[in-house]
Amino acid sequence: MLTFLLRGLPPERREKIHAYLVLTRMDRPIGALLLLWPTWWALWLAAKDFPPIGPLIIFTLGVFAMRSAGCAINDYADRKLDPQVARTAGRPIASGRVTPREALYVFAGLLVFSFLLVLLTNRLTILLSFGGAALAAIYPFCKRYTNLPQVVLGAAFGWSIPMAFAAVTNSVPPVAWLLFIGNILWSVIYDTEYAMVDREEDIKAGAKSTAILFADADLVIIGILMGTFLLTMLLVGTRSALGWPYWLGLAATAGLFAYQQWLMRDRARDACLQAFRHNNWVGLALWLGIVIALAL
Repeated sequence: MLTFLLRGLPPERREKIHAYLVLTRMDRPIGALLLLWPTWWALWLAAKDFPPIGPLIIFTLGVFAMRSAGCAINDYADRKLDPQVARTAGRPIASGRVTPREALYVFAGLLVFSFLLVLLTNRLTILLSFGGAALAAIYPFCKRYTNLPQVVLGAAFGWSIPMAFAAVTNSVPPVAWLLFIGNILWSVIYDTEYAMVDREEDIKAGAKSTAILFADADLVIIGILMGTFLLTMLLVGTRSALGWPYWLGLAATAGLFAYQQWLMRDRARDACLQAFRHNNWVGLALWLGIVIALAL
């Protein structure tokens, strides 16, 4: 798809731009969607209906910019680790198509763009944005020092939730923090599934992850996290006085989680990756439940 879009450019420029787009994962939108759904949950819940168009555009663009920035700094941090893992050895920095310095420039540029977007909101949202930038910057380095980098990822991905509430209501109510906690639980679920794909190679390379920490108890612990996430989202629904469409969305989520467990039953690498990608439907089911419940 990217090759088709860039076909009219001169070969040298086309190859470089393509490498930048791959660096920022523009060829793989699943990560951006997993960040977008909780942001949209928050915007709709904060507005108690269709959110104002300004914050909706700002946060939607911000999601893609910050996810791309996170990918650039992640590959910079993993520039010595990625060549040791088969799935990541072809990434732009690992393969030499983008230099580490260029990746830092891309990261800085996307941060500046994101901050310019935030400047269009209010003071509280601007202040909160510094916390989000810090989380995005430190997450990629966590896998060297803790077995729980997925928790930091969840906080980084979920920081858009209090920011969305702040942008719409100029406050961050308790339900926003409850949703934030739910997003951390969900992030640990899907990123553990993702880490299970590279578990053996990560162990050899010296990286850390919840997949390594959970070991052969991984499916049981993921199941407990799924149950805790469902309970958290049930509390979000009751506190937000959502109607029956939301409960249908939550029931669909429970079914989707059961399917993920079935997919991963043998811990096959392709099946774990499929389960990870399947979480896009979880985000969509809950968003549709919120949207329809608020519209009725």
